[in-house]
Amino acid sequence: MSGYKSITQTFIKEYKAKSPEYKQRLITWRKEPVVIRIERPTNLARARELGYKAKQGVFVVRVRVRRGGRKRPKPDLGRKPSKAGRFFSPAKSLQRQAEEKAARKHPNAEVFNSYWVGEDGQRKFFEVIMVDRDHPSVLSDKNLARIAMKKGRAFRGLTSAGKRGRGQRKKGKGAEKTRPSIRASKKKGK
Repeated sequence: MSGYKSITQTFIKEYKAKSPEYKQRLITWRKEPVVIRIERPTNLARARELGYKAKQGVFVVRVRVRRGGRKRPKPDLGRKPSKAGRFFSPAKSLQRQAEEKAARKHPNAEVFNSYWVGEDGQRKFFEVIMVDRDHPSVLSDKNLARIAMKKGRAFRGLTSAGKRGRGQRKKGKGAEKTRPSIRASKKKGK
């Protein structure tokens, strides 16, 4: 069995068994800030699958996001029947929200990709792979430079999680209403 395969299996086994190591990890993460830069990925195999490279200009950030739906603020100043509903699930996944939080915290970097690392009853934890936009070692790498040139990828839904949320994973028959965007097709897509 390869090293990365054993890392993946151990990670899955810890989560399913709710092992003491996994629980301790969550207890530690809860006490940390919402967005924190970490030295190395927790799940190295998954990070490498998504394009992580251990080189200067590429770093990983762990983000905590609250689970559950979104409660909208109450409309004020008069009667507004069209704004009456308050409990709507947001159109963005928690993973997309985590990517946006990471992008706001590190304005000099672009979101490359992200993956799930843990969850408890109230929160989900994601690790976001970030790329420094101006670092020479990033600009000399063809694949990373292509990512670094696109500003605001997380906010425009150009990451993998963003494309999934916009229905861009499908092509052809059945996906006619997702391009150029869902809103352009009067929200008939997805």
